[in-house]
Amino acid sequence: MPTAAATEGRPALCQPSTPSQATAQSPFHAFTQALPGIGLTVAIAGAAFLAHQVPGISALSPLILAIVIGAALHNIIGTPAWAKPGVKVSLRRVLRLGVILLGLQLTARQVVEVGPSGLLIITASLIVTFAFTTWLGHMMGVDRKLTQLIAAGTSICGASAVIATNTVTQGEDEDVAYAIACVTIFGSMAMLSYPLLSSMMQLNPHAFGLWAGASIHEVAQVVAAAFQGGTASGEFGTIAKLSRVMLLAPVVITLGLIAARQAASRLGASAATERSAGRPPIPWFVLGFIALIGLNSLIAIPADAKAWTAGTTTFLLSMSLAAMGLETDLTKLRAKGARPLILGATASLFIAAFSLTLILLAG
Repeated sequence: MPTAAATEGRPALCQPSTPSQATAQSPFHAFTQALPGIGLTVAIAGAAFLAHQVPGISALSPLILAIVIGAALHNIIGTPAWAKPGVKVSLRRVLRLGVILLGLQLTARQVVEVGPSGLLIITASLIVTFAFTTWLGHMMGVDRKLTQLIAAGTSICGASAVIATNTVTQGEDEDVAYAIACVTIFGSMAMLSYPLLSSMMQLNPHAFGLWAGASIHEVAQVVAAAFQGGTASGEFGTIAKLSRVMLLAPVVITLGLIAARQAASRLGASAATERSAGRPPIPWFVLGFIALIGLNSLIAIPADAKAWTAGTTTFLLSMSLAAMGLETDLTKLRAKGARPLILGATASLFIAAFSLTLILLAG
């Protein structure tokens, strides 16, 4: 029987068909192989949820804690070989399911409540920040894929946007970890500084809530910051932020189309056609995300059910980030240097200043 090393380089059609290989290719065998690794990501996600309850750590979302725990395990003791098939499942299929379910947290009515001017400010801040960050990353010599992940995390919705965007950019796990570190650090700094700055500038609750929702990275960070200005500010900030999350779908689809066009120009029309036949360039799971937004807008889902799906969504995304942590090499992360960190800081300052300027001009 040929060894894995001997057969790895040969096309699948040239390999002998043996009973053991037929078993290895069966869906049931693949599922049983993946179970231990999936169980490991479930355990890490559970640990992240428990750690999130600890005073002093609760400011960090379970998503952030999951990737930290996963990366710590990988870099201290190593990811065991038996876990790798399940880790890959959590990185891909579980991630896509989590992004789809994210749509149940949003409704079209929330966009209406923000109003035309508020929605325009949010959209303009997102587009201009993404474009500015992409341009600045190119000027600074930061890797294109890492730049796009930092741009998405800063301009849209933090870690969720980073991992959704990576399905298109297909960056390394270290790129994902670095981008998430940026949005965590600078989003947390914004969460702490915005209430103080709002008091100094004497922003009214509506303006402060819109500013927080239009520019702070994570939903949890927006909630923590906006409610410091009172209930009205907190509620409007949360709605503004969720409206911003809705823009995740068109951004990811646009990046998918751009990636497909770039692939066509590099490989030629025939090669690109062959490649797209095997794998669609557009992340179709994003359409599931949009469909659930529509469903949530048309059907009144009970509050208990929505709370359950919100918790399930966070847990699934935490599993995905745990898997990313289990494949993140900190030595590679350090090798990327300080330029991406400077890029993330500049992008965060830019979206804060740009959105605030628009809010003040709008009155």
